[in-house]
Amino acid sequence: MGHNDLGYQGACALAAAIRAKELSPVEVLEACLRRADEVGPRLNALVWRNDEDAAAAALRAEEMVMKMAPEDLPLFLGVPLPVKDTTPVAGWPVTYGSLAAPDGPSTESELVVEALARAGFLLTGRTNVPEFGALFTSENLRYGPTRNPWDLNRSAGGSSGGAAAVTAAGIFSIAHGNDGGGSLRVPASCCGLVGLKVSRGRVPTRYFSWEGGVVQGVLTRDVADTAAVLDVICGPDDGQWYNAPAPERPFSTEVNANPGRLRVGLLDEAPFGLPVDDACAQAVHEAGAALEQLGHDVFPTTFTVPDEFLSAFLDIANSGLADYDGIDWERAEPHIRANHQAAVGVNSLAYVRAVHLLQRLSGPIVSRWGTEFDVMLTPTLSQPPPPAGAVLAAVHASAGSGLALEVLQMSLFTAGFNVTGQPAISLPTHMSPDGWPIGVQLVGGPWAEALLLRVSAQLEQALPWTGRRPSL
Repeated sequence: MGHNDLGYQGACALAAAIRAKELSPVEVLEACLRRADEVGPRLNALVWRNDEDAAAAALRAEEMVMKMAPEDLPLFLGVPLPVKDTTPVAGWPVTYGSLAAPDGPSTESELVVEALARAGFLLTGRTNVPEFGALFTSENLRYGPTRNPWDLNRSAGGSSGGAAAVTAAGIFSIAHGNDGGGSLRVPASCCGLVGLKVSRGRVPTRYFSWEGGVVQGVLTRDVADTAAVLDVICGPDDGQWYNAPAPERPFSTEVNANPGRLRVGLLDEAPFGLPVDDACAQAVHEAGAALEQLGHDVFPTTFTVPDEFLSAFLDIANSGLADYDGIDWERAEPHIRANHQAAVGVNSLAYVRAVHLLQRLSGPIVSRWGTEFDVMLTPTLSQPPPPAGAVLAAVHASAGSGLALEVLQMSLFTAGFNVTGQPAISLPTHMSPDGWPIGVQLVGGPWAEALLLRVSAQLEQALPWTGRRPSL
């Protein structure tokens, strides 16, 4: 394993090399930080660094490796991992990508951060986001746009776009992110990564943002890393109001398990009659053909989103601005100020009605899994990555006039499953003729992460992607 490309190794592989004393945590961190210095300025993906603290943590991890038996070490000891700049870490600043954010460090960490630290990850810096995570591209007025390692003129997606860019560029082997409407899956598609949105209640949180539509996770290069990290961050947690059922066995064991012969509903038409780019349609049909070769039954299906479903979701999503304390809203970007005003205009009775409406509409959607099909296959995005900065300019120009078309187009296949709470994963199975990664999405029934991981691992073998690297 060469030291110049450690960031391109999987997190599990790095952790195993550290436990075997083939690499030291100090060596791994230094390699990641060198790569950050080399390509980071072109990407604008890391917005805050804690190099000295991370180096001290790496030294402590190295001492543990020297003193303890390998089987007694935390699973991911010494593997660097950056944290998304919407997620509190005790003692770190958190700006939410906004000029309106308060100064000073957070007093406590989000539960997923605590879980990642317990697993041995070296928490190393912060990644860029759209202001308050409200777009599907990571661009804001405070830091500017994050650029795609595959094409610096294109966006890395969002809202976990900084996380995707540093992973795809080989700065880090893995990055923390979260997903409220596609914020892991969209950048995974843009940057050629794996992004799993877990079920509602699968990963413990301090509170349910967007009625549990926002879930925590990571961006990785392969399915095995995604499964292994899920084992260390998932619940159940006795302190939670709502918990997903405990898995029958570790998720990491599902990667090589046989999913059986599945019914796969293939969706290649976007909701609301909006167009799907040819490369995105080709990706989903290519994945469908691969699943057929694997012995699954693949057939076309449809998916309709009622207009009231979208409007109710926006009422709840805008209310998510209440998650952020100490904000000077007058300094926020135009679209965020408009969203804040819209949220203030939704009274408590209207909010509850929106929640009830989404619960009623979700029932018939979820009931299709297990009756019509076992898994749904869709494009992740309806289009390739947009030009860097274009979506932010569009939403500023249309602030106050409703959801910008550019935002809607990027969430057509993803956001609905945050509402229903189902697990969904984006896999980088395809490359466009222009050289951009194109992801496909697999959607499972309630609590079906294990099944998704089994099928995803099959597709990773049939349509391998882990050897691809951008020429950055």
